[in-house]
Parts: sequence; structure tokens; C-alpha cells
Amino acid sequence: MLRVNVIGAGKVARTFMLLFQGAEGVETQDVFSRSASSAEAAVGLAGGTVVAEPAQMRPADLWLLTVPDDQIGGAATELAASGVVPSAVVHCSGFLSSSVLAPLAEAGWQVASCHPVLSFADPESARDQFSGTYCAVEGNAEAGALVSEIVTRVGGQPFPVNAEKKALYHAAAVFSNNFAVVLQAIAADAWAEAGVPDDVATALRNKLLGGAAANVEKLGPQEALTGPAARGDRAVLDAQAKEVSVWHPEAGRVYQDLSDLAGRLKATGKSLP
Repeated sequence: MLRVNVIGAGKVARTFMLLFQGAEGVETQDVFSRSASSAEAAVGLAGGTVVAEPAQMRPADLWLLTVPDDQIGGAATELAASGVVPSAVVHCSGFLSSSVLAPLAEAGWQVASCHPVLSFADPESARDQFSGTYCAVEGNAEAGALVSEIVTRVGGQPFPVNAEKKALYHAAAVFSNNFAVVLQAIAADAWAEAGVPDDVATALRNKLLGGAAANVEKLGPQEALTGPAARGDRAVLDAQAKEVSVWHPEAGRVYQDLSDLAGRLKATGKSLP
């Protein structure tokens, strides 16, 4: 049985604790949070034992450090000084690499990071959606192997990522997901400005976005790209960029930059110059 201690009892921690409940050979052992009520709620949801401080936590095979990004370094320093038996430890930041756990590595711990590419808005929903979730793993060999094993046991798909490029990896996810949402909002505002009824705009968004996603999945970005940039219709692009800029200067700059990138993508297959 792989025993897991948890420091930080937010949504990511609760999701993993729920996953451990349903996995063979993995169990949540001790749980610590600066908010006692948060730790109690997590244990009430998914099992484990609440402790008052890290020094009271029992030896475990893996320590899950699921605190906010700006608290990981401090939590690592505190855990390293707690006197508990060194083991393997992992954080779940998409931006920070395992190097932020240096105080623990210097104290003899095996360190890694694991970033599941999934929304954790609701732990129970995240648990139900977790099967097949890709998880970026990096760190030293021992901790990385252990984390990958546990990810596999709970239904995820671990994959390697370059620790030195972790910020770029995370930015790619922002481009792929978050910025796609922002672009939908710009499109909605533009359709409203053009007098398109709300229900029609919603239908257009769903049709276009769904079609684009399906085409990218089937063909890849270069072949999926259509529109004036793909056709090289510079006159249309310039006229539209001017019109958009008059209406919404920031969106106009985005339109111009993305048009340039789209033309390059169609011509070369890459966004890079």
C-alpha cells in the first residue's frame, strides 16, 4: 500500500484524495492545512487523518504539496525543518518546476512536480473526469517514477516535460485553453456590435468553435486553418484590422498579430519565424 501525506487541502488535494479512495494500493494518510476547517472538510470527504502541524505527520511513501504556487517554497522550507523522515515529495504547479523544492532536496528528499491538465473547479467533478487526464511530470528519477506510477493507478496519463521549460509549457496551456476563451468573448462582443441576435451569436460560436476543434484534431493546425489569412487575402485582412481597431483598439492589435501568425502557419506549418 502506497501511503500519501497531504499538505494543503484545497480542490486539487481533495480531487487526488477522492481518486486515492477509488484506487487499488493507494491511500491518504495524514492531512495538514493552515486552515483546520479545510483539512477537516477534505478528510470528511475523502478520508485520512487531520494533524495540527507537519511534524506530527507519519512517515509516508509520497508527500503531496498542494498549496498555492507562491506558498510552495515556504512550505518546502518548513517541511524540511520539521524533522520528519525524508521521502518523496511532489507539488502540482503548472508553472514552477521541482527546483522550488530545493530545501527538501538538500535535506535528502526525492522531489518532483506533477501538473494534471484538468480543471479543478469542483473536486468530485474533477475526479469523475480524471480518467485519461494527461499529467506533466518532471523531477529526479525516483520521485518521478513514483508519481508516474500513482498517476497511472488513478487513471491518468503521465508524460515528461523539460523542467527548465516549465513556464513555457504552462504558457502553451494558457494559449490552448484560456486565451481561446478570451477570443470567444471578443467574437461575442463583435457580433453584438454588428447587430447579430444573441441566440444566433451563440449558435455561430458553438458551430465555429466545434468545427475548428474537430478539424485541428483530425488535420492539425496548418491544414485546419481557413479564412483570409490562409488564402493570403491581404486586402481583406488590412481592411478588417482597421475596422476592428476603430471599434476595439486592443482587439485590433490582436487581430493584426494573429493574422500575421496565421499567414506564417499556413505557409510553413509553424508559428515561429
